Formats: sequence, structure tokens, C-alpha cells
Amino acid sequence: MKRALLSLIVLVTLVIVVFLGLGLYSETGSPPGLTNGQLAPCPSKPNCVSSESSPSDNHAIAALPITPGMGAEPLLKVKEVVELLGGDVNFSNEQYMASTFTSDLFGFVDDVEFRVDQGSGLLHVRSASRVGYSDLEANRKRVEQLRVLLSIH
Repeated sequence: MKRALLSLIVLVTLVIVVFLGLGLYSETGSPPGLTNGQLAPCPSKPNCVSSESSPSDNHAIAALPITPGMGAEPLLKVKEVVELLGGDVNFSNEQYMASTFTSDLFGFVDDVEFRVDQGSGLLHVRSASRVGYSDLEANRKRVEQLRVLLSIH
């Protein structure tokens, strides 16, 4: 019994150390930015969503509408909402914004990027985890939270 308990403690400690290491490693990355004027494609892992993915792709999510309430520079309103949700804006110009969200427990960093498409009246969005495989739908939920908050602000 003692040996089993000790083995369990060692295993749990090892898992925690690995997750903390991954959290630290995720801090060293950076948002992928634009590729040929569009947000970078999602990798094959299920920890990413993008409004520029094909509608039949599991990574697909609807773009955010640019509303009159956002004013002439919609990314300024997006910046407010990102910060309200606890994110940090790392770069922004009139057409593109890169932000990060860091998880509380292990410090995993997710990149959330936006691209203004004035022609279609949309904000394209990409939200992706820097490390790991599954995100338990965290990125999809975050984009939907942003959608709701942008519609009421």
C-alpha cells in the first residue's frame, strides 16, 4: 500500500512538472502572423479555430461581424474586449492584431489573432494553443465569448 501511494505521488509530481515545463515553453513562442494576407492555417491538432478555415474543416468558426458600434477602427474595440477577458495585446495596426491569453494553472499561452476584412465587413479570427494537442474546446469557447462581448459593447 505504501509503495503504491509513493508511486502515485511520484507520478502526479512528474505530470505537474511536465505541464509546468510545457507552460514555460509556450511562453517562448510568438503568433504566426499573416500568411499571404490571411491568418495562418490551423495545424492538424484540434487545439485551434480559424474563421479562414474551410467551412467543412473542424477548425472552422464564423468570423466576427464589424458593427457600427465598433467605430472607424474596429480593432480598438476588440482590444478593449480582449483586455476585459484577461488577454494581452502584443501587436496591433489598422488591419491586424495579435494577442495572447495565458491559462491560470500551468501558464499555457494561446495566440488569438484578428484580421480586418473591410470589403466583407468581417473580422477574421484565429485562436490557437502554442503547445499540446487538445485544448478541450478552450479556443472555440474564447472566440464565442469575444463574439458575445463585442455584440454588447
